[in-house]
Amino acid sequence: MSGICAGRVVAVTGAGRGLGRAHALAFAAEGARVVVNDLGVGLDGVPGPDSPARGVVDEIRAAGGEAVAHGADIATDAGAASLVATALDAYGRLDTLVNNAGFLRDRMLVNLGEDDWDAVMRVHLKGHFLPLRHAAAHWRAEAKAGRTPVARIVNTSSGAGLLGSVGQGNYSAAKAGIVGLTLVAAAELARYGVQVNAVAPAARTRMTERTFATTMAAPGSGFDAMAPENVSPLVVWLGSAASTGVTGRVFETEGGRITVMEGWRPGPTADKGARWTPAEAGGTTLKLLAEAEPPGAAYGA
Repeated sequence: MSGICAGRVVAVTGAGRGLGRAHALAFAAEGARVVVNDLGVGLDGVPGPDSPARGVVDEIRAAGGEAVAHGADIATDAGAASLVATALDAYGRLDTLVNNAGFLRDRMLVNLGEDDWDAVMRVHLKGHFLPLRHAAAHWRAEAKAGRTPVARIVNTSSGAGLLGSVGQGNYSAAKAGIVGLTLVAAAELARYGVQVNAVAPAARTRMTERTFATTMAAPGSGFDAMAPENVSPLVVWLGSAASTGVTGRVFETEGGRITVMEGWRPGPTADKGARWTPAEAGGTTLKLLAEAEPPGAAYGA
């Protein structure tokens, strides 16, 4: 198959449904051979009777593409290692990793239990770190052997991680952590030919179907602005060789909109050149805040 990912091997986590499935199909349509990872869990992270990864593989193959299923838990070291091993065993290489797996356990903070905190952190944040680490170790070895790759990692954050979301303290913290991880990985892995970016998508999936109903961009347009397939073109481009030079960036994307997010930067500043008193620090801070751009409101506030 031809396309901007022809010849590339792409691993997508959480690819049995929703955004991950859309990404896997879109990569395959652009010529990639795809490792479709999915543990087959419910919205709360509890494993279901079977994995949907095989169904996505069948879809890709029916369309003339190449894909293999991977059903291990990528939030474990062994599962993440086996994801990379599956790509190498099946296709002899790995070019792109898309970290997408996740689920929700929403609670207001005073009702948020430790288990619900740990579970969401484990799947979203640890489930990004471990596949990234194993893929990066492979690419570092390739670079040191004189075969510097044209490698790509696309992480999945969220508007909740950028602005916060009421009732989602665990999810928001995990998604903010993914942004930090993306920035560090982009800086550390550039020498090995690896680019790392993140997307913060808004789309209708199992996790958001109660939030995002079918929304047409314009009456009669036939364009479902909340369809997960709208997010995939940017992810595919970031995962291709065509995105050369783009790394350490975060993009919001939904419907037909793509936004480059600009993170923490120095704003209004005052320097006394000596230690402030608490009263001086407070008065100066209020003046600086009056000059600063107001922060965006948390979702649900």
